[in-house]
Amino acid sequence: MAADLSNPIFHDETAAREWVEARVWPNGPVCPHCKEQNRATLMQGKTTRAGLYQCNACRQPFTVTVGTLYERSKVPLHTWLAVTFLMMSSKNGMSALQISHMIGRPYKTVWFLCHRIRESIRDNAATPLRPELAS
Repeated sequence: MAADLSNPIFHDETAAREWVEARVWPNGPVCPHCKEQNRATLMQGKTTRAGLYQCNACRQPFTVTVGTLYERSKVPLHTWLAVTFLMMSSKNGMSALQISHMIGRPYKTVWFLCHRIRESIRDNAATPLRPELAS
């Protein structure tokens, strides 16, 4: 498999955030607290983290990662995107050890990311393999 890991979203935090914002908010920012659309102001300043918005309706701060599996993670967003891309583009799956070698991150970090990604796509309403034995 020839993975295109040369894309800037896999190496640059700002490019990764802008890419996710374009996918999650195609019509502008949406407040995850009050669901107001296009009523947010991009916070700016030396001490403000990049991509932080404040809702003008409920006054709550938020970023594009609120409500996603990327929320409250110390791992950079571009690393999350690289691991997600490698896991989803592999036909037969990919081990955390192999991803760790490919992106140059510690195995324990990549294992944690893989575990969270797999858990987020797991079907919570899984049916038994043999429904006749379920009763």
